[in-house]
Amino acid sequence: MDIKLLRAFAILAQKGQYRAAAEILCLTQPALTKQIQTLENLVGFKLFKRGRHGARLTTAGQQLLSRACELLKQHDDFGEFVSQMQKGNVGKLLLGFGVSAFQLAPVKVTAFRNLFPDVEIFLNDIPSEVQYQMLLEGQLQAGFVRLPVPEKLKAESLMEEKLVLAVNTTLHIDPTNIQNVLNAHQLLQISPHRGHRLVAQIAIFLRENKLNARTVSAADDIQTLLALVAAGNGVALLPAGVNHILPMGVKLVPLDGIYTRWQIGIAWNPEIKDCLRDNFINMVLTPSLL
Repeated sequence: MDIKLLRAFAILAQKGQYRAAAEILCLTQPALTKQIQTLENLVGFKLFKRGRHGARLTTAGQQLLSRACELLKQHDDFGEFVSQMQKGNVGKLLLGFGVSAFQLAPVKVTAFRNLFPDVEIFLNDIPSEVQYQMLLEGQLQAGFVRLPVPEKLKAESLMEEKLVLAVNTTLHIDPTNIQNVLNAHQLLQISPHRGHRLVAQIAIFLRENKLNARTVSAADDIQTLLALVAAGNGVALLPAGVNHILPMGVKLVPLDGIYTRWQIGIAWNPEIKDCLRDNFINMVLTPSLL
């Protein structure tokens, strides 16, 4: 059933005059009469009594009016929601982040919620390698990831991350002689399938700085690695961002040398059109909007 017929029915019922209703609907009176007749033919009974005093609802018309108004409101609400989606003002935003963006990502999410309170935002801790694939497949709209990203994705740098050495607080460390620490303690490492890029960074750092280590793949997540360090099981090379989730019993030692720094940025799939995501990225990249 054409929504225009229901709107003509509701407006005429409200105004009670064909001329007044036709003006609101931007129709001629004959065109409005035809729409009402079409609707009456569809429902199978008269909706109005037409006389000198205008158009009055029949009993059947009175019974249908409230339902027609409900449908019109739902139609208008739907149209408004679609319009807001097209502008990126409502909907769901699926985001990923890693430990390096542990502080950055929530701050950006909070700022975006203040600007777009009707948007549902889901922020999940996901390794960068997994985020890349999810972005390519459309399972994530944007992600705070390690750079560079795969060729089909687009990204902008947001911050620099640094490699640090996590050790038990009981250890007295000489930052100028990390090799002594590595000689005395095994190097705990995240599993390669969970942190491929970090494992590769550590390997290059050790090789290029001529450091030797007894490396052990000890855990599938950084929180467990930190817990093992706190318990005295060894030391770990990790992103400085772990400072925000550091447990009792662990301290971080800054590192110098080559291959100790990399970029963290926001990434997205430009092949997927998404106004809501674009609003978020624009806010993240435009400090004046925060």
